[in-house]
Amino acid sequence: MSLIVQKYGGTSVGNTDRIKAVAERLVAAKRAGNDVVAVVSAMGDVTDELLDLAAAVNGEPPEREMDMLLATGEQVTIALLAMAIHALGHEAISFTGPQVGIVTDAGHTKARIQEVRADCVREAIEAGRIVIVAGFQGTTPDNQITTLGRGGSDTTAVAVAAGIGADVCEIYTDVDGVYSADPRVVPSARKIAVISYEEMLELAATGARVLQLRSVEFARNHGVVIHVRSSFNDLPGTIVKEADPSMEQAMISGVTHDTTEAKITIRDVPDQPGVAAQVFSGLAEANVNVDMIVQNVSEAGATDISFTIPKEDLVRAKRAVESVVERLGARSWLVDEAVAKVSLVGAGMKTHPGIAARMFRSLAKAGVNIDMISTSSIRVSCVIAREQAELAVRALHDEFDLATDQIAAEIAPSAGGAE
Repeated sequence: MSLIVQKYGGTSVGNTDRIKAVAERLVAAKRAGNDVVAVVSAMGDVTDELLDLAAAVNGEPPEREMDMLLATGEQVTIALLAMAIHALGHEAISFTGPQVGIVTDAGHTKARIQEVRADCVREAIEAGRIVIVAGFQGTTPDNQITTLGRGGSDTTAVAVAAGIGADVCEIYTDVDGVYSADPRVVPSARKIAVISYEEMLELAATGARVLQLRSVEFARNHGVVIHVRSSFNDLPGTIVKEADPSMEQAMISGVTHDTTEAKITIRDVPDQPGVAAQVFSGLAEANVNVDMIVQNVSEAGATDISFTIPKEDLVRAKRAVESVVERLGARSWLVDEAVAKVSLVGAGMKTHPGIAARMFRSLAKAGVNIDMISTSSIRVSCVIAREQAELAVRALHDEFDLATDQIAAEIAPSAGGAE
């Protein structure tokens, strides 16, 4: 008998037929002798519809009220799924995030989980019930409803799995697993059987939409094994776990792209100690996540600072930047939303020199101009024009021959796989 957490995204529960299919999958897992907890998202496009409703009444709605609104989407799904399981003759019970004891900080619309109490989940499991938990939501210590940001149900699932000591957290989605590139852009993209937390973190951070970044961070920190699978078939997916010595890593695991960021440039910032700290402290206070940062060489005592942020943070970022520009006496600032980030990720970069040079040559050959560059020990990222993103992805996927089954060939059998 295993203790399993299964997460189902919006597409997987997009209508009543799909909810019934999920109910059958959960009941099958229960009949196989497992204890089962499901974490679910809002149905289909419900979250987007709620966002449109908010925009129709207020162009800049209060974030607390947005959380109150958006948290309702998952509550519909959990109740319907529990009803569907009852219709199959099995006991089920649904819980909201606050009922489960998912305690977060006060960062409305993208709160971070601080604690998962899960007492009611354990009690329901002991009573033989299938437990249904609303993803994407939690509560502050003073009982304010919060949401975890786009993709937050992944984080809920991993957090619940850690809180109850689950054997595995299965993330069911509309794709078969993690691929070497977006299959919609590169039809020859290869499914990866096993990948380390480290590589998955970089893939998630640079545009792979299969898993939310914070869910992978939580899994790594708490040792939760993730299995990414399709909710529409029974094929093995991608196992995400701690790397071990028997896992030979391919030079490059994947190429990602992200068109959801914007670039902000502040012109003629005084080149003095503490100026950068003021700029990015203001953004941090506005709860804006900054990704890539470039500061130009100083000329005549002034410099330019460019950085990228998620477009969803743009309203807050503009307010923060406007304030700091006025305070510092910078000449001007501008926003470019027509950018994309393209990245190569692979643990093998640590032992294969020249990857960045090869990447830049490939992009140049494809006629892609590079605006910004950022690197880590297992990643190289470039900011380019958004219109060239798919061209760049295909060029890099071909350059590094990612359609071949490098990882499957190099992982020793003892490393485990998507069984």
